[in-house]
Amino acid sequence: MSSHADSTSPLQALRDSLPGLTGATARAAAHIVADPAAAGRESITRLAQAAGVSAATLTRLANLLGFDGFPALRAAIATEHGREVQGGWQRDIGTEIQPDDSPDQVLGVLVAAQHRASRQALGSIDLAAADRAAGWLANASRIHLYGEWGDSIALHELSLRLLRIGRPVWWHEGAQAARVAASLMQPGDVALALTRSGRDEVATEFLALARINGAHTVVLTGDPTASLATDADVALFTGTREGTAWTDYFSGRVGDTLTTALLWVLVAQKVPDGLGVSYGGQKVPAPTRLTRPPTTPSTGGSP
Repeated sequence: MSSHADSTSPLQALRDSLPGLTGATARAAAHIVADPAAAGRESITRLAQAAGVSAATLTRLANLLGFDGFPALRAAIATEHGREVQGGWQRDIGTEIQPDDSPDQVLGVLVAAQHRASRQALGSIDLAAADRAAGWLANASRIHLYGEWGDSIALHELSLRLLRIGRPVWWHEGAQAARVAASLMQPGDVALALTRSGRDEVATEFLALARINGAHTVVLTGDPTASLATDADVALFTGTREGTAWTDYFSGRVGDTLTTALLWVLVAQKVPDGLGVSYGGQKVPAPTRLTRPPTTPSTGGSP
């Protein structure tokens, strides 16, 4: 068996050999590289038909790569592809959920992650600091929020909620928009950034510019030790640090949303007149209970 089979992954060996292959052998190799999952499970006959080559061509390709026939090559491809799929899954989704988990298992993991993140946030949020930030938000002439990608989800809802109770709020995702907004802020305004990692350079610049102009600065973060958090007037730790897998981001978003929801309700408590206002600017009347009209007792005669 050649060095390809001994020391190199079969898929990498196929990729490396493609420039030197011609004709049907090249077509076979290209087909396998394009769809290694099928190559790892199909019979030699079906794979040959799909690639438009003969079974003998697949055998010849396997021998060129140092394998004792196509079945050995197919087994090696299946093993390697399985490892790649598992590795990619773990990088993107994490290890708490597996590809073959049932729907109820997946739901159980997600619910557990939510509960865990909520408990962590409950023990991490500085309520006195949150109330102080809410006071600034309730009285600010302008409120500018910054957060990108996953950090933007909770901020988007916060902006909608604040706008609903009459707060002058703007939400920014781009660096240029955040930079312009911060440079125009004045004393009494509020600049609030959400960054799970605590290392967002745009958020750092946004809050620094706002601070120079006299605005209050608030940061929501998963890392209370980050310099961005220590430099802000108020830093709220959401309870979940930045992770590497999707399940980490999912659970962290629970803490983000819980913290922004807390801020919104605290602001609403300070400006109760903003609640119940319709889109036309008029108060929405409280619902009244419908009652039957009084009836006149029957006298026994015709009406």
